[in-house]
Amino acid sequence: MKNIKIYFNKDIIQRKFIIFTIITLIITYIVSNMLSIYIFSLKDQKCKADVVIVLGASTNQGKVSLVYQERINHGISLYKGGYVKKIIVTGGKGKGNKISDAYAAKEYIISKGIYKKDILLEETSTITQENLENAKIVMDKNNYKTAIVVSDPLHMKRAMLLATDIGIDCYSSPTPSSRYISLKSKFSFLIREVFFYVGYKWWRIFN
Repeated sequence: MKNIKIYFNKDIIQRKFIIFTIITLIITYIVSNMLSIYIFSLKDQKCKADVVIVLGASTNQGKVSLVYQERINHGISLYKGGYVKKIIVTGGKGKGNKISDAYAAKEYIISKGIYKKDILLEETSTITQENLENAKIVMDKNNYKTAIVVSDPLHMKRAMLLATDIGIDCYSSPTPSSRYISLKSKFSFLIREVFFYVGYKWWRIFN
């Protein structure tokens, strides 16, 4: 009976150790991805390219959201700085809107004094992957080869992985300012990005 109890205790200890090891590995994996996303958010790779792709955010009845404004403003600064020849704005028609997010972005850019001919639209996407896939189609139609991708800093790691997989020769340039200002909003955004970034990496393995 004593031997049985010893073996039983050893079995429990082994199981606890395995569970502890698995949990530790999962936490380490999540934290390492979190750090990777944060560190990458600090990098700005801007250089001469054919276009800038401004990843979409919400609009409301033709008015771009504050988040989208920051992204567009950075795209405009890259254009005015001579880094790119064209601006590609992205985003389809949101629920209840009469025009696409991209069209609203175009109107906003024109109001800032940018020539209409230098603004290209991608108007059918609803998610980041579609933003980039459709922007690549726009690039191919116009024979553009290189792109600077613009979004909020914590969004850039996933966006660049998606863009690279799609076949875009791209460079990351996050917005120097963001509407995600508070620690709570930044942390929520980071957690969301970790979820989608890790999810996409595992999806890639099995597809």
